[in-house]
Amino acid sequence: MNTQRAIDVRQLINDRPLGAYQLWVVFLGFLIIGLDGLDVAIMGFIAPQLKADWNLSTQALGPVLSAALVGLAAGALIAGPLADRFGRRIVLVSSVFFFGFWTLATAFSSDVTQMVILRLLTGLGLGAAMPNASTLVSEFAPDKRRSFLVTVAFAGFSAGAAGGGFLSAWMIPAFGWHSMLLFGGALPLLVAPLLWLLLPESISFLVAQGAPAARVRRIVERIAPGASSAQSHFCLPSAPVTAKTSVGLILSPHYRFGTLMVWAGYFLALFLVYLFSSWLPMLVKEGGGYGVGEAALVTALFQIGGPAGALFVGWSMDRFNPYKVLVLAFAGSAALIFCIGQATTHFLLLCVFACGIGFGLNGTSVGMNALATCFYPTQARATGASWMSGIGRFGAILSAFAGAQMMALGWSFPQMFAALTLPALLGALVIAAKGLARQRRPQALGAVSR
Repeated sequence: MNTQRAIDVRQLINDRPLGAYQLWVVFLGFLIIGLDGLDVAIMGFIAPQLKADWNLSTQALGPVLSAALVGLAAGALIAGPLADRFGRRIVLVSSVFFFGFWTLATAFSSDVTQMVILRLLTGLGLGAAMPNASTLVSEFAPDKRRSFLVTVAFAGFSAGAAGGGFLSAWMIPAFGWHSMLLFGGALPLLVAPLLWLLLPESISFLVAQGAPAARVRRIVERIAPGASSAQSHFCLPSAPVTAKTSVGLILSPHYRFGTLMVWAGYFLALFLVYLFSSWLPMLVKEGGGYGVGEAALVTALFQIGGPAGALFVGWSMDRFNPYKVLVLAFAGSAALIFCIGQATTHFLLLCVFACGIGFGLNGTSVGMNALATCFYPTQARATGASWMSGIGRFGAILSAFAGAQMMALGWSFPQMFAALTLPALLGALVIAAKGLARQRRPQALGAVSR
């Protein structure tokens, strides 16, 4: 090839088969999100033993469990603009070190107040890691496989949380609840230096920032050996620059409506995912009249459906209209949520519907992350994905209060689930609205054209 002309790095990635180096980046993204999943879930694993050892009430335990969610929201809002200014790599490595350090410090908490503060600080790092990991993976992925590879990286969250569950079942009885925090903090601290050595910077970011051609070429040669020479220079598809900052860009007239719609969609998706994760056992036990074991089984099946749903939705988004896929996932989840409310006396159907709801809701939440990385240009991709994640976390926080309020109102089992169809249907509507607006408006260069 003629190496004297400019090489479009996005076209280079799109025109080649997926290579080993790109799969390596996906694995590192999976690892980062897996560590994130472990440390997000860790307080749930230690909560029963912590409550007994410190003689805490359920009300006193609430802030301990929810503090990280507040930190997650703040961390995502802060980290996105930083990643668009200073790079994905430095923010990711720093976030892993940050949440590892504060998780380790949490093991030495002496009271509830101290633990809440430390979990809030931990959440800042956790919130920075996930959306920026997905951004980095998306920028090494070819467009035709981007959504699926992002969802593969996101499968790390379930793997990390599940692995933490198995470890806690052994470690807490043997060594106490402190041991899980020590492990959950030490592991990221050990991984962070390795990430600094092994994790590449996004070539799209480097080109957008005008980095030296030699630095870009080193990464290009790992992706496509022989595709460039010392005389090559690199470029990206041009994107309309309508603002001086990444936050200004995602809120500019060209992106504003889409931004508001992805915020609303992700808010609703996380509201439902966290509400079902937290409240389904109690809803099945008290609303359905089942025992603790049966309620736990229904909830476990909800969680089992999640990874399969995420991968299926990501695969489908690469092959079909991504907006239609997400609308169907939201609408299908709404139908299953209504059905589970009508299956009070049929335990087998409860299990089937719970698995289906986990499939659909987790598919929508992870699919929304893939959609955000496709919607925004390189100059604001990390901010767009991170701010969507940060706004969505408020839906997760609200779910705790909504579940408690439904229980306090004394609604019947069918009434509770009939009410929960509404946010799922609203999610379908906002994604449909964004898809229709996208059809009427020209695609911005620099984002993925569907």
